Amino acid sequence: MRPTLRVVSPLTLAAALAIAALPDPAAARFSPSLFGSLEARSDNIALFPKWQGALARYFGEASAPQGVTREDLVEWQAFLDGLGGRSAMAQIEAVNDQMNRHRYIQDPPNWGVPDYWATPAQFFQKNGDCEDYAIAKFMSLRALGWPNEALRIVVLKDLNLRLMHAVLVVYHEGQAYVLDNQIDQVMPAERIRHYRPIYSVNEEAWWLHRS
Repeated sequence: MRPTLRVVSPLTLAAALAIAALPDPAAARFSPSLFGSLEARSDNIALFPKWQGALARYFGEASAPQGVTREDLVEWQAFLDGLGGRSAMAQIEAVNDQMNRHRYIQDPPNWGVPDYWATPAQFFQKNGDCEDYAIAKFMSLRALGWPNEALRIVVLKDLNLRLMHAVLVVYHEGQAYVLDNQIDQVMPAERIRHYRPIYSVNEEAWWLHRS
């Protein structure tokens, strides 16, 4: 069972987007409709401190790792090196499969707090929950050269289980692909009907999704 994932209040998101611009045409090529939603874009990712904290720790680990072993980083790099030169779909399938091999564990017993967004190295050491899988996949593809604009971590409602969940969505050749720790295969978003996105985020922006 997936845990209840803490998210920013939709009212807070809506208020922030009241002054935000709509997606620009250049970004639109990466952004087919996600799970049938309408979306509006904002550059104000300060609304997501846990995501910003994970990014800060991630970029700090390369130069001054704290609580992260070099072995974790070396093994990850070796895995990524093995994907160099492979096709785009082969890369996203391999990344999804590799990260999904980790054990699922909720944040309270793992980190002693209700909600924690881990870096990939922390995830490799201690495993994690849904957003940790998504972050590890996001950073793996970024390290392989995928552009930020083609990737989003999506926080959503699973309408079947009536629980919050998080996945990575990858935009490639006009299609949105879902990398999900609950699904073995990489799936086109259009084939998944029981997810209702609330917001999505990458390194530079976030999107509010409406039905």
